[in-house]
Amino acid sequence: MTARDGPQDRYKAVWLIFFILGLGTLLPWNFFMNAREYFINRLVDSEEMSHLGNKTGGAASPLSYLQSMFDNFMTLCSMVPLLIFTCLNSFIHQRISQQIRILGSLMAIGMVFLVTAIMVKVPMEPLPFFIFTMISIIFINSFGAILQSSLFGLAGLLPASYTAPIMSGQGLAGTFAALAMIFNIAIGAQQPESFIGYFTTACVAILLAIFSYMLLPRMDFFRYYSMKDKTEYRVYNAELETKRDLIKKAALLVSLPADEPNGMEQNNSKIIPIHNPDEKPSVVAIFKKLWVMAVSVCFVFTVTIGVFPSITAKVSTVLGEGNRWGLYFLPVSCFLLFNVFDWTGRSLTALFTWPGKDSCLLPVMVALRVIFIPLFMLCNVQPRDYLPVVFSHDAWYIIFMIFFSISNGYLASLCMCFGPKKVLAHEAETAGAIMTFFLSLGLALGAAISFLFRILI
Repeated sequence: MTARDGPQDRYKAVWLIFFILGLGTLLPWNFFMNAREYFINRLVDSEEMSHLGNKTGGAASPLSYLQSMFDNFMTLCSMVPLLIFTCLNSFIHQRISQQIRILGSLMAIGMVFLVTAIMVKVPMEPLPFFIFTMISIIFINSFGAILQSSLFGLAGLLPASYTAPIMSGQGLAGTFAALAMIFNIAIGAQQPESFIGYFTTACVAILLAIFSYMLLPRMDFFRYYSMKDKTEYRVYNAELETKRDLIKKAALLVSLPADEPNGMEQNNSKIIPIHNPDEKPSVVAIFKKLWVMAVSVCFVFTVTIGVFPSITAKVSTVLGEGNRWGLYFLPVSCFLLFNVFDWTGRSLTALFTWPGKDSCLLPVMVALRVIFIPLFMLCNVQPRDYLPVVFSHDAWYIIFMIFFSISNGYLASLCMCFGPKKVLAHEAETAGAIMTFFLSLGLALGAAISFLFRILI
């Protein structure tokens, strides 16, 4: 960007802030998901803990049912509120200020995590603890939906490259949470008390996101693009000058030629935008322009959440039984591997964006990801009743996970980048909200069909 066009993003500060905010949107969900062993272990009665290792595959009790279906319920309680509140945000984003939506959501999520860290030391029976955990997940994802949708809408006002740092930050959130869990295992801190520090780490990350967001309005680059039109930007800067400079700038504005680049006309010494900023864009009209991108991102996440983590987290190693690899297999092969390569895929969009936004190849590539559903179902998922194990070796599972995760990150990021760019500039925020709604719809659909996939196995 040249000086003539507007201010530059000095030191990539705005890019970095959007990256940190992207990190904050998915960090809470990833910390809960990576701590599944902690939650599952707390669903065992203290009297029965000593007998846990002797349990066989007999008739399931209500307690074992809570444990075996924890991943499915956790996913469902995450994705359904995410869908509902993303839908609500599509209507309230024009009525409630962006600052209240983003800061309020971050603070609410931080409070829930603080309570979760405290509850580590509070003894509870399995069923009340299960209910408490699900309520916490519902609250986190409800506020997370508002946060995520508002953030993508905000990024839609900036150049296309500023959606990529949000997607990259979200990808890194999972990697960060997985590494924190692996560190817990490495130092032998597998007792429930060790998770106080684990959940507190998430609180610190959320505080960092709050601080970063508060810095955003101070950035000249952000103000330039976030103003409804460039006249507001000039007025904002004029208010920071002395009274004499303000008068001079007002005189300069009055003398601007009629063919101002933003399409303005002069009337009674005032510059009036031709587009009325108070006019609310039609959601239906905007959807017609970007429906291919919206449906594509929905399908990407339907496939992903349909098997991850409800199926992928139940795959057992054939190499690590009785040794240390058995402890690390799921944290490394499932969660860390998925998040590292998902982040890699998201980050690739900062280097190239192939295929283009109008290419028919993009939705075809999205549709081909459905092949990962039977591939993971035929891995060594335990327990199983119907389908045979075809890909028993750990290497097959790892290969599938690499391609599954990198395609998820790359294709989802492409769709989210292209969506707001298929509409007019003043429609970008609404387009971002629509795209986020369809992203959340895909997550909710994936959570729902994950129960079916588990039953089929």
